[in-house]
Amino acid sequence: MKVIQSIAVFVGLLFLTGVIGFFVLLMGGMHYISLLVAIPICLFLLYICLEFGWIKTKKRKGWFAGLAGVALIIASIAPIQYHYKMSIPTVDAEVAIYEYEPFTENNKVVKSETVASLQLQEPLPRLDGATAMYPLYSAFVQATYPKKIYNSYDSEVMVNTTPEAYHNLIYGKVDLIFAAAPSVSQERVAEMEGLTFNMTPIGREAFVFFVNHKNSVDNLTLEQVKQIYAGDLTNWNQLGGNNEKIRAFQRPADSGSQSMLEKIMGNTPIMEAPAEDIASGMGGIIHEVSQYRNYKNAIGYTFRYYSTEMVGNEDIKLLSIDGVAPTKENIRNGTYPLASEFYAVTAGTENPNAQAFIDWIVSPEGQALVEKVGYVPVENN
Repeated sequence: MKVIQSIAVFVGLLFLTGVIGFFVLLMGGMHYISLLVAIPICLFLLYICLEFGWIKTKKRKGWFAGLAGVALIIASIAPIQYHYKMSIPTVDAEVAIYEYEPFTENNKVVKSETVASLQLQEPLPRLDGATAMYPLYSAFVQATYPKKIYNSYDSEVMVNTTPEAYHNLIYGKVDLIFAAAPSVSQERVAEMEGLTFNMTPIGREAFVFFVNHKNSVDNLTLEQVKQIYAGDLTNWNQLGGNNEKIRAFQRPADSGSQSMLEKIMGNTPIMEAPAEDIASGMGGIIHEVSQYRNYKNAIGYTFRYYSTEMVGNEDIKLLSIDGVAPTKENIRNGTYPLASEFYAVTAGTENPNAQAFIDWIVSPEGQALVEKVGYVPVENN
């Protein structure tokens, strides 16, 4: 009879564990699985021992309690590690795109001080671009496009990641994008489609590397940056910092930031990053773990405007490169070594208003708006 009861208890615990486990996994609680398995096993063994009288003595009870405690502690390691990781502050890098939609009430779009000399009518150029560029070309739109709602994901004025913007341009879904220079693979895809990118510089920007604000390292040489991302420099103490392993985050292939890193690295191969250290979005690399969690030993990269103007979080600090800080003035005077142009890019559009729009952007009116938004205009270089 005791055996039958034991089997029934086992089946009941197994069923209950399965049901709980299903909902735990459904809610993303994979880190609780070891604990979820250990608890019913310990409960079942306790039931068996009590039912068959195997732990009547104080010594045996102590042994059982000790072994069960060790098992539960081991099973708790994963949940404890997870909650410790989650306790580490994140850099708030998620930007509310809707706040930059043109013509919406109380938006953050920078307004031109005068009425633009260009006032576009149909057919309006269909636009897309990198997240960091959206506040800028949204300001262009608000200055020159007809007043109406331009949904950022489904209208003539969209905003996507750099890879998707280039994809949309190549396949004719948009007429014009605003982004950093294309990657080699993006140029190759365009060539396969019989297209050539027409790239008009409309401003200058700094590519920046950032660390936790408590990191004692304030400056890296360009060669040290390359050694970090080649995997040759692995500890901050090699750079005058604390004895902590460098956790070097990367962006996905074809993103604007990753393409820039590839250009910096030149012929030096970039080390393969662990999956959890590859950030998925523009804000991701300064956000959480599989994106960016602000570990004291982490390093990431992005563009200056995005980190300082759109995100503006004080938990990170931008590093000087070769002793030069990534300020607007140093971008303007050419002393910051990782300053580069960003572009209005077309690829054979037939929209008759696209070129007029680009011409206005590089005119004194358009460049004044570039400056007012917070970028460095090309006219001063």
